[in-house]
Amino acid sequence: MYQDYWGLQEKPFENTPDPRFFYRSPAVTETFAKLLYALRSNQGAILLTGEAGCGKTMLSRSLVAELEPEKTEVALLTSPSPTPTELLREILYQVGETHLDSGHTEIVHRLNGRLYDNFSLGKTTLVIIDEGQLLADDALFEEIRLLLNFQLNDAFLITLLLIGQPELGERIRNLPQFDDRLSARGLLRPLERREVGAYIDHRMSVAGRSEAAFSPEAVELISQYSGGIPPDSTTSATSAWCSATAAGSNGSMRKWPTASSSTRKIEWDLRIGPFRV
Repeated sequence: MYQDYWGLQEKPFENTPDPRFFYRSPAVTETFAKLLYALRSNQGAILLTGEAGCGKTMLSRSLVAELEPEKTEVALLTSPSPTPTELLREILYQVGETHLDSGHTEIVHRLNGRLYDNFSLGKTTLVIIDEGQLLADDALFEEIRLLLNFQLNDAFLITLLLIGQPELGERIRNLPQFDDRLSARGLLRPLERREVGAYIDHRMSVAGRSEAAFSPEAVELISQYSGGIPPDSTTSATSAWCSATAAGSNGSMRKWPTASSSTRKIEWDLRIGPFRV
């Protein structure tokens, strides 16, 4: 309902990893360029970490969108497998293999053959492992490291992008043999306060509205409440838009989002304007 009310072509604050809504702050732009270069150069293993909600999945989808689809085969693992054999079997499935062997050695041979076939066709095989902090067994890290042994004298047959929360980076630093194989690292942090307004404006622009909708005071409050975490910012903004639509007014509205601390809940005013409908 609020899309028509505010002159939008689509919803601007959905918490989905649509690359069109990817906001590139200066820090994110630097990280994006570094990781994209590593992917395009087929440099082996790449690590992306950040707190929950900082945009790791959005950034990874945006990276993939920059690659040539006819020259890239992507295997996306959104839930890490519990054993090395199941991990390899899932990678095989993701790259299109329908006949999946049960034995570990057979799976390794079949995967090596598939990677070489892709390379011969001029295609890069990119394996993305998301939620990497859930990899509980050192044997899984060792199996992932060994994937980098699929290579020719002058080229890797596989590119790995590991994504996870900061504990993934800490875990890898304690595995020197794995850590040494990383060719690039990226770290995403929460948005700075001055970036929250630009983030909101970017999403509204993509959704079809070029005029400012939130007052500086409202943006400041959203920044304080969200702590610079994009999904929390979009949740606050969505709540404000819906409330303003229901009120049919350009005035102030009182909101009570639940933001817990050790001793209290935070109550705050969210003022919306100037609106032009």
